Amino acid sequence: MIRLYFNYRIFNHLLTAIFLAIFTTVTLADVAPADFREQLSDKVWLENLKPANFQDREIIEGTGQDIIEIKAPYAAEDATIVPISLHTKIPQTVNYYIKKIHIFVDKNPLPLVGIFEFTPHSGKADLAMRIRVDDFSYVRAIAEMNTGELYMTKSFVRAKGACSAPPPASMGESMKLLGSMKMNTIGDVEFGKPNLMQLKIRHPNITGMAPLKIGSRVIPPPHFVKELEIDFNGELVLKALLTFGISMDPAFRFYFVPDKAGIMTVKGIDTKNNNFSSTHEIKTQS
Repeated sequence: MIRLYFNYRIFNHLLTAIFLAIFTTVTLADVAPADFREQLSDKVWLENLKPANFQDREIIEGTGQDIIEIKAPYAAEDATIVPISLHTKIPQTVNYYIKKIHIFVDKNPLPLVGIFEFTPHSGKADLAMRIRVDDFSYVRAIAEMNTGELYMTKSFVRAKGACSAPPPASMGESMKLLGSMKMNTIGDVEFGKPNLMQLKIRHPNITGMAPLKIGSRVIPPPHFVKELEIDFNGELVLKALLTFGISMDPAFRFYFVPDKAGIMTVKGIDTKNNNFSSTHEIKTQS
């Protein structure tokens, strides 16, 4: 009888403990954020990145803005090549246009991915590229208008380890072809309208945070494309200041408005002051 009474008491205690655990979990779930990592990312932005880059300027986001949207995978398959795209809701006109887009990954060792400058000759300030994401973080884009207003969009990406990841086997080929480019228009060229252009650059874009070979203790210094300038027939279309937040072999999609046949010219420079350039002919309409 003593043993039965003792076991019954233990069973009673177990039931109480289980009930308390369930009640506590439900209560915490009701008051805790859906993902504390999103909250940590926002904290980095609000306490460090925003004051350092925009001081006390107002940045409009959420339902208060209808200027720019970002698309990114919620769970990235490969943290070193996370595809993102920016979609703008206004045309680039002489009187009102997006002057700059600032892209950040809050939790990256170097949060700034790049600053992209546009002109009315861009037609649209849409962009697509591949970036590195080093930790679970918001990727955010801030559009700066020619009139000074700032608008922000953001997307949370689950990825980890991109900046310290060893390079792929194709690194050697990128070093050998460093600075070579390929350009092509997407679809038929239409004069007087925004046309989509694709640009690919061979470059290792080394972060300076990982050895070039697995097992090696030698970590090379950062080596990446730091500036790009793109014009069509002498008119600036896009200018970019970049960091190693851009993936190896940078690839971009952007718009431009040709009014006639001509030449698109891309000039770049990397952190070792290697200069490289390429041209692409835009032919007359058939």
